[in-house]
Amino acid sequence: MNEPRACSECLRRSLLLAHLAPYIEKVATGAPGARSPELLRLSSEDLAEGVAPKIAGQVLAQVAAVPESRLVADLTAAQCWACCRHDPSYPAGLHDAPDAPWALIGRGDPALLERLEPDGTVTVVGARRASTYGREVARELGRELTAAGLLVVSGLAFGIDACAHRGALETGTTVAVLGCGADIAYPASHRSLWRRICEEGLVVSELPPGTGAWRWTFPARNRIMAALAGMTVVVEAAQRSGSLITADLAADLGRDLGAVPGPVNSRGAAGTNDLLAGGACLVRGAQDVLDAMLGPGVRKAERAGPRLEPAHLDVLAAVERGEETCDAIAAALDLGGADAATALATLEAIGYVTCSPVGVYSRTLLRVPGV
Repeated sequence: MNEPRACSECLRRSLLLAHLAPYIEKVATGAPGARSPELLRLSSEDLAEGVAPKIAGQVLAQVAAVPESRLVADLTAAQCWACCRHDPSYPAGLHDAPDAPWALIGRGDPALLERLEPDGTVTVVGARRASTYGREVARELGRELTAAGLLVVSGLAFGIDACAHRGALETGTTVAVLGCGADIAYPASHRSLWRRICEEGLVVSELPPGTGAWRWTFPARNRIMAALAGMTVVVEAAQRSGSLITADLAADLGRDLGAVPGPVNSRGAAGTNDLLAGGACLVRGAQDVLDAMLGPGVRKAERAGPRLEPAHLDVLAAVERGEETCDAIAAALDLGGADAATALATLEAIGYVTCSPVGVYSRTLLRVPGV
């Protein structure tokens, strides 16, 4: 694909949001999540007048005075790029949203923009304080949906978001939408995950590099996640969870909505159970998502495991060729017995092989991503 580009007008809109961030905070957070998308539908002039009437003219003039070369230089310095609503690479799903960002500023692989089609993208969200059950389901969904060829989008938050990203990275790539600049790891404790997504996937934001997070920026980024995907899946959520904002936004756009059932006596699952009672698609696993998005049976969800190092791939290949014991594998690959045993133990723990009581190894149906 051609390098994505953003016009100066749209880049200045992003800069304006950064300048107005503290003023939007005062106006947008009176009713959590309700006003951010509404405000962001306004023109730049109306937005400035609406949230900061006393300094609107000053801020607009200040932003207009920034030369395009400075806007581009700031992106380059932050190792970011940008695409805007006038660029062919701008994601198709955002064109449907009346409050879509004027520009997306990204860090990572811009080629993934071409894959951000609603019929091939799933947004997975849920509680920050997720249960063990919710975390496991989110990771499995991320892993299997990615293995099935879909692109998983989430928000890099604690709990469900992070687990969905990690699962997706086990079998492919993922997209993170942030409520701060794309060059900032937020939350800070997810720096290693943010860095890995930058290297292997894509991180995007509507805010310019260096912009910190505000309360209003999270429901604002939720509208982007809802618009990018053909289906939003809420894995686990209480009745007042911010994830339900994303669900509402997805429903407003006419997107499919799915929810994972939880215990009826669990407060942490009350929100998802309410969604199911209201008609959301029941999501028990990746196959339910594939059937809802693509049609029943059109694509099968294969169980896929994590990526393997070359040494483990060699041992697995030996098992597939019929080498059934540790000694046979060690001899076939010219390995030490301890090295072969360690590799087999790892493959068994992951789920790629099973071992009989007499030490005979056999291959499972778990698929190796990329092989």
